Amino acid sequence: MLTGGSTVPGQELARRLGVSGRTLRRDVETLRDLGYAVEPVKGAGGGYRLGRGGALPPLVLDEEQVVAVVVALQTTSSALRGIEGAARRALSTIRQVVPRRLRLDADAFAVTALPNQWEFPAPAPETDLVRAVGAAVRQRVGLRLDYEGDDGSPASRVLEPHHLVVWAARWYLVAHDTGRGCWDVLRLDRVTRPEATGVPFAARELPGGPAALVQRTPDRGDRLAPWPCTGSAVLAVPAELVARFAPGGAVVRALDGARCELSMGAWSWIGLAGLFTTFGSPLSDVRPVELRQACALAARHLSAGAGGAVSPAP
Repeated sequence: MLTGGSTVPGQELARRLGVSGRTLRRDVETLRDLGYAVEPVKGAGGGYRLGRGGALPPLVLDEEQVVAVVVALQTTSSALRGIEGAARRALSTIRQVVPRRLRLDADAFAVTALPNQWEFPAPAPETDLVRAVGAAVRQRVGLRLDYEGDDGSPASRVLEPHHLVVWAARWYLVAHDTGRGCWDVLRLDRVTRPEATGVPFAARELPGGPAALVQRTPDRGDRLAPWPCTGSAVLAVPAELVARFAPGGAVVRALDGARCELSMGAWSWIGLAGLFTTFGSPLSDVRPVELRQACALAARHLSAGAGGAVSPAP
């Protein structure tokens, strides 16, 4: 609207923006405070015009938005592979189009994102994979893909892709399997060869929403993370509840409506034993022997903390 250095009457700007004159004046002052060159012109035929440079950038951000974009661009490689170069170019573009004052804010948030060696280790999906699946979700068309099973062999599937969910640094596809007539959750890093079928589908109601479905689904394609110490035990807790609160990189297998097998890892055996105690359930079929020994040691420590007698170590 403000181009070529010409003056645009305030009433005309307010009308075209669909705001009141008071809101327009406040927004202009906000832009000026941020360093954007919008000059008020008083007198007959007055209004607003662009000052230095004669053009507004295509992107107008405030301080908080600049910080959010800059930090997100510098840490995005932890969520997606193959996007590092594009993120660097986008960050350079942001710096060029914002005023000097906001550029200083951007430069104040120089972040180096290092992957955590142990916490929630998960491979970031390829950018092209997310783009292909995300396009099918957005366009609401069927998706044909290969999905890697637990035995490592791929199986071809045709699904209705409804949502992409990122939880605990893991990407999930929430889809409806029309053949089985049910909702399904797939780990995106186990998907290969996604191809849109071009067949449209109608939106379906998902009770509780996609995030809740991912959290309460035990069979969501998770793999046991490569911790130094890994083990498993049977808990007298429903699988859906354990799936919601198990740490990233754990695997939950339903046994019946009241029991499940939980496999997970930690940096030490005693640490792993402590994780199992957080579910407040009796444990059975504890494996391997190192985890059973750590559970016995944890029991002695907890007993001492509760004021009970401490049995000698074996």
